[in-house]
Formats: sequence, C-alpha cells, structure tokens
Amino acid sequence: MSSDTLAKSAAVPDIPGRADPPRIVPQRRPGQWTAAVVVLVLLGLAVNSVLRNDAFQWGVVADWFTSDAVLRGLWLTLWLTAVVMVLGFALGTLLAAFRLSANPVLRAVSWGYVWLFRSIPILVQLLLWFNIGALYPEVLGVKTVDLLGPVTVAVIGLTLHEAAYAAEVVRGGILSVDRGQVEAAQALGLGRWRRWRRIVLPQAMRAIVPPAGNMLIGTLKGTSIVSVIAVQDLLYSVQLVYHRTYQVIPMLMVATVWYTVVTSLLGIGQYYVEKHYARGTERTR
Repeated sequence: MSSDTLAKSAAVPDIPGRADPPRIVPQRRPGQWTAAVVVLVLLGLAVNSVLRNDAFQWGVVADWFTSDAVLRGLWLTLWLTAVVMVLGFALGTLLAAFRLSANPVLRAVSWGYVWLFRSIPILVQLLLWFNIGALYPEVLGVKTVDLLGPVTVAVIGLTLHEAAYAAEVVRGGILSVDRGQVEAAQALGLGRWRRWRRIVLPQAMRAIVPPAGNMLIGTLKGTSIVSVIAVQDLLYSVQLVYHRTYQVIPMLMVATVWYTVVTSLLGIGQYYVEKHYARGTERTR
C-alpha cells in the first residue's frame, strides 16, 4: 500500500454505518409549469389576434398617431395633469395640516372637505361647475359664462377632487413617521421648520410617493372625462376625428397607445423616485 493511500485512510477513518449525505432534490411543480405554458399560449393568441385583425387598421393608427390634432390634445392632457397635481397637492397638504392641527375648527373643516369631495363623483362635480352660471349668473360684475371657460372649469373641478385624496395621502405619510423621531429632533434643539424639512418630510415621503405616483397616473387617465364638457384633450381630439372620418376603432387605438406610453414613462419615473426616498431601508436591497 502506498504512503498516499495510508495517509487518506488515517485522515478519514471508517465509521461503521456511515452513509453519504442526502442529495437535495428540488420539489417538482408540474402545475406551475403547465399554468405558465397555458398563459403564454393564450397571450400569444391574444397578441396575434390584435396584430392580424384588419379591423384595428394599424395603418390608419400610424397615420394619425403624430398628427397635429392628436399632439395638441396630448399636450393639453399633459398640461392639465401637471396643473391639477401641483394645485391638488398644494391644497391637499394644507388640508392635511388642518386635519393634524390642535384647532378643532380646522380639523372639522378639513374633515368636511374630504368627506364632501370624496362623496361626489368627479363627473357630477364637473357638470356642476360647468353649469355654475345657473346658480350665480354674475361674479363681481362679470358674467360667469365669460369667467369660467371649459378649461378653467376642468382645472377647478379636477383640482378640488384631487385635493381631497391628496390630503389623506399626505396625512397618512406624516402619521407614518415615528413620534420618537420628532422628539429626538426636539431634544437636539431643532426648530419646527427644520424638523419638518430634515426629519419628518424625508421619512414621510417614503409613504407618500407610492400613492402619489398612482394618483398622478390616475389623474392623467382621469382627464379624459373632461371631454364631456368639450375640453379638447387627447380623447376629445380623437373623437373629433372619428366623428368626421367614422374610423372609430383606429382613432381610439391612437388614444390608447398614447395613454399607455405616457403612463409607462410615469411608472418608470415613480420607480426611481421611490428608490431615492427608500435609501437606507430594507426596500433598497
């Protein structure tokens, strides 16, 4: 017997009854693979049906996709979304501050506002503002019809509606910050404004950004409702075209693709904003 064999025998002594360690075999999941195959097949059939169905008239979609009329409507939709979000969150933040105030009157006013504007459907609100002249024909000597055009009515109605939801989002974000954080900042002698800017808001934004991003995307799609009061947004613009050309399906697909593109870009932006405010937490891993 060689010296190498003797060394190995000495290093690993024979133990009676000793067996090799069991081999770990992953559990077989045939049901999951079967379901995945079925879903992929159905998805492929759906995509094939959309692409090969001549009724969609993809050539017409391509012709109108970047037309001046459609792009003007898209621009108004984006502008309306931005204005409503800024004004809505500004008013919503004020309402959230009222709701968290020690003053019972301010708390009651904030609660009543949120209750009222969350109870009335947005379409009803827009129609009420659009017909406000029936209640108040003149404001400060100016006819209401001349003062409130369709775009102004859309901004007012959507902003008041958005502020009610923004107030709850901001209030929930502020309440999510641990009270001990504020007390520690007070112990360090930080002023009220500095505590809010450096301690409360950065942590509250972790809870505010996800629902705020969803509200932004919802507002973008919700602006399509202003077409009922003749605001020439994206949807109204394509409606004007298909009322003239009778190409209903391809023009609706033009609006659908544009909404999909813009909401996808907003979703990507929301992801990076969430990632920024989640730094230092488990969610960043």
